[in-house]
Amino acid sequence: MNRIDQLFQAKKADILNIYFTAGFPKLQNTTLLIETLAQAGADMVEIGMPYSDPLADGETIQQSGMIALQNGMTLDLLFEQVQLARQKTQIPLILMGYFNQVMQYGEEKFLKKCQDVGIDGLILPDLPLNVYENAYQKMIQAHDLRMTFLITPQTEPARVRKADALSDGFLYMVSSAAITGAKSGISATQLDYFQRIQKMKLKQPRLIGFGISNRATFETACGYANGAIIGSAFIKALAKSVDIVKTTHEFVAMVRPEVLMHG
Repeated sequence: MNRIDQLFQAKKADILNIYFTAGFPKLQNTTLLIETLAQAGADMVEIGMPYSDPLADGETIQQSGMIALQNGMTLDLLFEQVQLARQKTQIPLILMGYFNQVMQYGEEKFLKKCQDVGIDGLILPDLPLNVYENAYQKMIQAHDLRMTFLITPQTEPARVRKADALSDGFLYMVSSAAITGAKSGISATQLDYFQRIQKMKLKQPRLIGFGISNRATFETACGYANGAIIGSAFIKALAKSVDIVKTTHEFVAMVRPEVLMHG
């Protein structure tokens, strides 16, 4: 069974998905980060495929992608690094990037490589729902990969339902920048969005991302979805780190202190 399916069957709440950019801060860090995040208590790992034109990424992730490309990161090297990590851990792994990258690599070749090295799912924000449904859904499913689509506070209800129907990993709820920090809480608009989506009784599990950075924002997000995704805050911690293993353990423990308490 696909590892993403296994995770959501075994755990319904407080799922922590952590994103990092492959090849950052150093070219060879990818394997170590996957293994360390698994040991530290993350439930799922999202690996960014660095790209020269990252339209949907914020400044922090754009910067990490630029450094990774300067370091010499390529998709072939990323696949090698994932394959090495798979010898040590069975944590669900998702690749996040741009459909352009998949096309340049060759769609069939890319999907086969994902399956061979142990990738479980994909997030490709620039792949339109109808193009996926008509041209790629069968091909992606044939390689036992799960697909995740994004919704935002501005997404129309009909499109939310379409994204839910076509996703088979989880639904990615983009929170915008509204969950900004521990003290500010969330805006009325945000709360309305979370509650509105909750009431729609969608079929896929939901994870909230963008603006989740610490224990307070993680717990808030978990009150309205099955869990949350943390990206930029972890990238910032890695950028300042002198010991990425120690930093990773400390970061996960900061988000969920019970990891420390339970060993």
